[in-house]
Amino acid sequence: MLRNYLIIAWRNLSRKKSFSFINITGLSIGMAAAILILLWIQHEFSFDRFYKNQDRLYEVWNRFKQDGRVGCWNNTPKPMAEAIQSDYPEVETTTRVDFVPPSQFSFDDKKISARGNVVDSSFFKVFSFPLIKGNTVTSLDDPYSVVLTESFAKKLFGDDDPIGKIVKIDNRDNFTVTAIVKDRPDNTRFEFEFLIPFAYLRLNGWDDAGNWGNNSTKTYVLLKSSSSLASIEPKIKTLRKKYDKNDPNIETFLYPVSRHHLYGNFENGIESGGQIEIVRLFAIIAIFILLIACINFMNLSTARSEKRAKEVGIRKVVGAQKGSLIGQFLGESIMFTLIAGILALFIVQISLPSFNQLVGKKLELDFGNINFWLAGLSFVVFTGILAGSYPALYLSSFRPVAVIKGTFKAVNALITPRKVLVIGQFSFAILLIIATIVVRQQMKNAQARQVGYSRDNLVYHFMEGQVEKNYELIKRELLTSGTAVSVTKTSSPITEGWSNTWGIEWQGKDPQDKRVIERFIADDAFVRTTGLQLVAGRDFDLSQYPTDSSAGLLNESAVKLMGFKDPIGQIVKDMGKEWHIVGVVKDFILNSPYHPTDPMFIAGASAWFNVIHIKLNNKNSTEKNVAAMKEIFKKYNPDYEFNYRFTDEEYAKKFGDEQRTATLATLFAILTIIISCLGLFGLASYMAENRTREIGIRKVLGASVTTITRLLSIDFLKLVIIAFVIAAPVGFWLMYMWLQKYPYRISIGWWVVALAGLIAVFIALATVSFQAIKAALGNPVKSLRSE
Repeated sequence: MLRNYLIIAWRNLSRKKSFSFINITGLSIGMAAAILILLWIQHEFSFDRFYKNQDRLYEVWNRFKQDGRVGCWNNTPKPMAEAIQSDYPEVETTTRVDFVPPSQFSFDDKKISARGNVVDSSFFKVFSFPLIKGNTVTSLDDPYSVVLTESFAKKLFGDDDPIGKIVKIDNRDNFTVTAIVKDRPDNTRFEFEFLIPFAYLRLNGWDDAGNWGNNSTKTYVLLKSSSSLASIEPKIKTLRKKYDKNDPNIETFLYPVSRHHLYGNFENGIESGGQIEIVRLFAIIAIFILLIACINFMNLSTARSEKRAKEVGIRKVVGAQKGSLIGQFLGESIMFTLIAGILALFIVQISLPSFNQLVGKKLELDFGNINFWLAGLSFVVFTGILAGSYPALYLSSFRPVAVIKGTFKAVNALITPRKVLVIGQFSFAILLIIATIVVRQQMKNAQARQVGYSRDNLVYHFMEGQVEKNYELIKRELLTSGTAVSVTKTSSPITEGWSNTWGIEWQGKDPQDKRVIERFIADDAFVRTTGLQLVAGRDFDLSQYPTDSSAGLLNESAVKLMGFKDPIGQIVKDMGKEWHIVGVVKDFILNSPYHPTDPMFIAGASAWFNVIHIKLNNKNSTEKNVAAMKEIFKKYNPDYEFNYRFTDEEYAKKFGDEQRTATLATLFAILTIIISCLGLFGLASYMAENRTREIGIRKVLGASVTTITRLLSIDFLKLVIIAFVIAAPVGFWLMYMWLQKYPYRISIGWWVVALAGLIAVFIALATVSFQAIKAALGNPVKSLRSE
């Protein structure tokens, strides 16, 4: 019996090659798209969930109420980890992780820059990154020990054993390599090529011992297996009342590390989602793409119902039960799906490199894992049953008497399942088109927003090695050589905010005011170099005004917050000093281009610096300027690589997430349209085939090609218009809700919805018209003779 079913299925597959091609192609594209999305979703859900004790692992967060709203942040004072370890018996251990600027490693004649973190010696007890060599317990005990990743150790030492090797970091101190850790996966928050211990900071007095006013590091807690979050939460809440005399009302709470990536956005003190929203969106897209591919199969199978009606009738007459017929048709569907699944795996495999580049991940098909094949087989069977369920029920329900007598005809009802399915297909396609247009418009709107400074020919370089010591020499040579027109140094790149505080004081400030102000540090010619716009006052100028080392600038938002009518000459207190305001600049975007600019205080030259900003001479070519810069930096900082960055390129990276979302939405919208069009193409071909005699008679009676084309196309056009009526308000509402998370956002114009509808109508008409015109151009004599 099974053998007969397989033979019949294969004959049906090979007899109607065009039908089979459309069905298998549509299913394979839909399945491939769904597999790619599911791989990405699986990766997102695995983020920071591979640690051995991840169910006991928490990050320390802060919560504070200000002006009726609750703010949350996850930067903590450095002494907090030790306080938590000593005060709460529920805690097994704590560890801190802090950012380290790019550092240069020297070994023999090799000099290589790397990114790393400062961590406590308990880091590997909390986070179970696998070590290839070394001991997880003792590898960070010595202040001058360093742990390297496998690939970075390979760069430094080649094939030699790195354990025990001595390296110099930033030409300052020698460190001993004590362990090699496996390269970190890309589903973790940590980005490092090396780790050095916090004990090293303590030796140099950089560990902020006892300073609870500087929230600058990440603190993590591993609870004991016998403890629970509920037991420690009420007690740790008031931690700062004991230690922080300046801000005792800040609450402390623990947040699961495994939830941060997907759910770690807080709104008014409450977890309000995050990356999970994008995951859900693409999960829905995967489901609908697969559904649309299955709808094609259903529609094309039921469209051929008259061709198989006699087969069903005869089988029933000779005793076949409805259940066995359903099983036969489901088996055929699963066979189609199995072929499509194999093709889909091939499509996924060749698409993965491009898809990985698009999403910035390292996704792969694990062919060596038995669970992969079990999941794949389940996916094929599920898809086959889903695609074949309606055709199986439909075909097995034919009445044998009516079929054998030849009186069976498909009823051209006003509402049929086939029409509903086509409407569903195009409704989702229109939704995706609307989403794609809105996401791209929102991104373009943010990109077009006035940044507030000039990004053209603006370069920055970190103050590594001897750069800070030789800053004046580097600056002078850049200017005198004509390479640059202006140079300044700052605390961070103009595209990033590295410091903020609510501790700034001014005359008339409410002591309870805890609104956060961005803190930036700058030197001479800051405004001139970056192209900021002065609203009042002047730029920093130490040559004319030596006291500008204690001067400051405010942006417009800070002036408004502080309530200054005439800000020039006002005194602002910060970092234990008094700063006199000499200028006001227009607001400029330091952080997200999708959010309003924050109040900002820019302190003068007596603070700290990490970055040089260079305004290149636009009279020279970029290549000439870069070559000259490289020569100058190598002259005064010979032990370090020349690592420069263009500000416009770094600013463009702020749109990375939205760019990926827009590209993915566009890609899957195109795939949805392709799959839908394959179905329409198949349906149109069967409609033309079934109406061959009618078309021949109409042509004999004088109907034109245009008339016949319109006749065959109008039914599909009606379905697409109904789909538009359904999808337009839904798409508008969904994208309106999506835009609400952006304070700086577009409004959705009516033209967005209209354009989506026009695109859908045009694509549907182009698809259907091909078959309609082909049928209309046919010889009526041949069509009537064949009937």
